[in-house]
Amino acid sequence: MRGLRWRYTRLPSQAEDTLSGEEGKEEEEEEAAAAPASAATPEDPTMPQLTEASQLSCHFPPRVTGHPWSLVFCTSRDGFSLQSLYRRMEDCSGPVLLVLRDQDRQIFGAFSSSALRLSKGFYGTGETFLFSFSPQLKVFKWTGSNSFFVKGDLDSLMMGSGSGQFGLWLDGDLFHGRSYPCATFNNEVLARQEQFHIQELEAWLLN
Repeated sequence: MRGLRWRYTRLPSQAEDTLSGEEGKEEEEEEAAAAPASAATPEDPTMPQLTEASQLSCHFPPRVTGHPWSLVFCTSRDGFSLQSLYRRMEDCSGPVLLVLRDQDRQIFGAFSSSALRLSKGFYGTGETFLFSFSPQLKVFKWTGSNSFFVKGDLDSLMMGSGSGQFGLWLDGDLFHGRSYPCATFNNEVLARQEQFHIQELEAWLLN
């Protein structure tokens, strides 16, 4: 998840610090050789850090500002399953930051005022919004036109709607997605194409 996940720097362990002699030198050389592979390449899209003021965080509602976030779900760890995403958010109230990267390495997603869950109808509040880095940040906030914020089915997750189209739609396998302009957010297509394949997905929950 190097190009998608919020960045944290790995610190050396005490054992690594106490390496000495030729063995220590060999380990250092191996670590130096491995470093480029573990770091994002210049071409990789990057995301602002949650611990810093950023373009995205300034669009969060005031009640969120200054609170820590935790990674509650990621496809590399939890698999490509919408039901797994729902299970990871059981007994949680939210809000949630959903971040995706598609086959074109475009990064986009949504901020939901509530945890993602199965529902019979749409839920959420006007704090919910969609966003896209392409590569500059674009944020699409609630227009007041309708209240179709979030709806969770067994086989799909929908965010924003109008005229039968969804601002962001994900299938039950978290593999196929769609994005169309919708009345809820008056958004542009979040990806380069209206239909896309998800390479990586993460959900961050406010602690």
